[in-house]
Amino acid sequence: MMSDNRNTLPPAIFLMGPTASGKTALALELVEKYPCEIISVDSALVYKGMDIGTAKPDAEMLKRAPHRLIDLIDPAESYSAANFREDALREMAEITAAGKVPLLVGGTMMYFKFLRDGAAELPKADAAVREKLVAEAEQFGWPHMHNKLAEIDPESAARLKPMDSQRIERALEVYEISGKTMSQFWAEQQSQPLPYHVVSLAVCPPERKQLHERIAIRFKQMLREGFIDEMRTLFQREDLNPSLPSIRAVGYRQAWDYLEGNCTYEEMEERGIIATRQLAKRQITWLRSWPDLHWLDTNDPKLLQSALKILEANAIFSASS
Repeated sequence: MMSDNRNTLPPAIFLMGPTASGKTALALELVEKYPCEIISVDSALVYKGMDIGTAKPDAEMLKRAPHRLIDLIDPAESYSAANFREDALREMAEITAAGKVPLLVGGTMMYFKFLRDGAAELPKADAAVREKLVAEAEQFGWPHMHNKLAEIDPESAARLKPMDSQRIERALEVYEISGKTMSQFWAEQQSQPLPYHVVSLAVCPPERKQLHERIAIRFKQMLREGFIDEMRTLFQREDLNPSLPSIRAVGYRQAWDYLEGNCTYEEMEERGIIATRQLAKRQITWLRSWPDLHWLDTNDPKLLQSALKILEANAIFSASS
């Protein structure tokens, strides 16, 4: 259903999808033919020096289509969904003021949700608390930490898998810092509607097998392009460790284990591909619950035209744009 406020609010496009589904290729076509500017919605692309393993756009691609909100911070630093919302709203306002349409592209669904719905005012990360929780997890395992979370915040625990280490750690950290559960923060959240008329698109192959093949091909390509050398540069830094969100990124965690001698090269490659497939599964689960979402087939030979039909029907572009 079309939004009643589409003629009063400025337009914006959410271009979502699981990893390796073809989002970037479609975004490039849109930018080259229509008045759009890309804002990255990817929690790994914010880190400087993490290029190959995140499939970050290269210099040639950035020249064709500049991306906002990439290379923002050092891998030793933290960046939250609330940080993203603040930065994205600023970039969207600049793009709109220039007479163009913000095109938000990526697969970090939590960022999209925070942008759409507003963010609870969560306490800032505490390195000491995080290190203590990670140490406990290394001793007893993440299922133990999931059980611990279930005792204090059953609602949050029910939404998370026992091995969803990053979110389990954050939920426990929030409780230890504030004495309040993540569920309490969300319940107290004030809704902050996004002041844009948004059309949401999702690119994905119809068959999971096809997506799995694309993921394997891309991960192997990253390895050929020097991902381990990139990881070795990070591994040799004294200020980085596996408890940091940057190093917990898919692929990086497995490469770190390899460099630590915890697995063979072949095991690292297999685990990296499996972890990426698991990420894609979580992304698709998010997308299936996203309201008013328009699905696009990665294999559609007229993918751009299919996307444009939806965007024109929803008053993002006119047929003469």
